[in-house]
Amino acid sequence: MMAAIQAMARRRPPGRHVAGWPQRVVGCLLVLLVLSAGLVAPPANAANVLRLFNWNNYISQSTLDRFEAQCHCKVEQDYYSDNEEMLAKLAAGATGYDILVPTGNAVETLIRQDALRPLDRSRLPHFGNLNPAFLGGFYDPANRYAVPYAYTITLLGYNRTRLDALGLPHDTWGLLFEPKYLEKLKGRVTVLDSPRELMAAALRYLGYSVNDTDEAHWARARDLIIRAKPYWASFSNSSYIKELTVGNIWLAHGYSNDMYVAAQDAEKAGRAFTVAFSTPKEGAVLALDNMVLHRSGPRPDLAQAFMDFMLDGQNSAELTNLIGSGNPNQAAMPYIRPAIASNKAVFPDAEGVRQLEMLRDLDRRQRRVLNRMWVEIKLR
Repeated sequence: MMAAIQAMARRRPPGRHVAGWPQRVVGCLLVLLVLSAGLVAPPANAANVLRLFNWNNYISQSTLDRFEAQCHCKVEQDYYSDNEEMLAKLAAGATGYDILVPTGNAVETLIRQDALRPLDRSRLPHFGNLNPAFLGGFYDPANRYAVPYAYTITLLGYNRTRLDALGLPHDTWGLLFEPKYLEKLKGRVTVLDSPRELMAAALRYLGYSVNDTDEAHWARARDLIIRAKPYWASFSNSSYIKELTVGNIWLAHGYSNDMYVAAQDAEKAGRAFTVAFSTPKEGAVLALDNMVLHRSGPRPDLAQAFMDFMLDGQNSAELTNLIGSGNPNQAAMPYIRPAIASNKAVFPDAEGVRQLEMLRDLDRRQRRVLNRMWVEIKLR
């Protein structure tokens, strides 16, 4: 699997214990003891607060509550719904975040900007719980800065009952782009409000890599999107979960964990339809999100205690069981519900992995070109 994960970059046992104490507790106690001894003092006026800049709905509240209780601290979160939004807020002057949770290509950007602190691996005794297949990514080959946290696959979520009644397939990006399908779905489709993600879907449908930077290929993808746009209801990064759940939307381009939540919510609400999700046969984006230390954060000590806490298998599994995210922590697998662990849209098999790519960062010129095309898409 290591070779398959590394290929994506080119294209795109339960937790251990120490002397009877869980290591997550030991980690927190070490932080407190070291600080009280004056060996590593926090910056002046730094409160016992961890500031986390995270994706929406990307950690269980019960997990946060346990960390706060064990480390006698508070966790404050701000949220973003797209890597570009997170990077833009930081570029505009947002500071004071101890931990960010960017996807690999955004980690690449942050490292280039010298915006991250290197990790102190001695403070991460649970680091060995990570599956080696998810280490050594293109964005941080030695994992000097990044701790893999969770992953998602950008795919299709859909109202299975409606699509089956219309005789539509479930497994192709053509559902988003081809008028022969869209004529039956007009006004019932949403796509991500993300230039990289939407262009990636179009590029894969056209037979190109998500990391293709040939401007002629980008132009073909742009034109495909513009042709399909009149059939779509909206560009949406988060509301599609609720819209799928209540039946207003029948097809959504989005993240596997969001689709899992929509499917669970529809089932709990006793809807007269089923929400399902699948990875298109043409291939898709795998987004590996990572915990990193921002240089502006005043509490790197507390931040690394939190990182190690989240590397504990049970704590890591709680996120997957809550939202259906993929999990790079091999110690988490025994605690993940079988219905999730066996879902190939969440945990793909070897063949599925070969169809996935991780997005690479773009240079400034490429960003300008993409931004210009995105404006064209939005204004047409």
